[in-house]
Amino acid sequence: MTALADVGFETWFAAGYSLALVAMAYLIDRLARRAGAAAEGGVTFGFTYHEDHDAWQCPEDQWLWPQSFDPDHRVMRYRGSPSVCNACPVKKTCTPSHSGREIQRAIDVWPASEAARFHRGIACAVVLMGLVWPVGALLAGPDRVAATVLTSAILAALLLSWPLWSHLRRSTVVLPEGMVHRSLDETMAERALTATAVRQRHSRFASARRHQDGDTAW
Repeated sequence: MTALADVGFETWFAAGYSLALVAMAYLIDRLARRAGAAAEGGVTFGFTYHEDHDAWQCPEDQWLWPQSFDPDHRVMRYRGSPSVCNACPVKKTCTPSHSGREIQRAIDVWPASEAARFHRGIACAVVLMGLVWPVGALLAGPDRVAATVLTSAILAALLLSWPLWSHLRRSTVVLPEGMVHRSLDETMAERALTATAVRQRHSRFASARRHQDGDTAW
């Protein structure tokens, strides 16, 4: 106890600083996890994912089936039938698209997804920042007791932060046979073409009805 009492304030502060930044790193990771869960819940509000079918069920009891996989963003895209969605009574509150409601699902679970890896990287960088001071103080050649305190703090910070460093590998992707690979740009282009085709078809139907009504009038 007498030896520890002789340890300088700077040494204790450096040790506490490293552990405090580990706590901050965990806080960053937790907040990012909550934000990701909230964002995903907002996008899929009212829709239920059925893992056994790999499909989403909407509040109107219709199904969105997998359409394509984006290898760049590592998301699976699901889409409802345009004919069903366009005739849905709640379409205006669901989607403005004429090509059917679309939902994306990240195939990498936390923390292997892109957003999670980004925030987890920030958390790990904070841990490294916390190690700079005690490592530098240790390299300065303190006495044996101070060196023991600094070494203990460094080891504790590394052990406590190990869960943040682990599990960063992406999960294995098992895609259904014949699943199309499309980037975001390709998907948007396909949706635009589908929406155009639907509008043209509706326009032809309207023109035919007007023509038929005109013939009837005569």
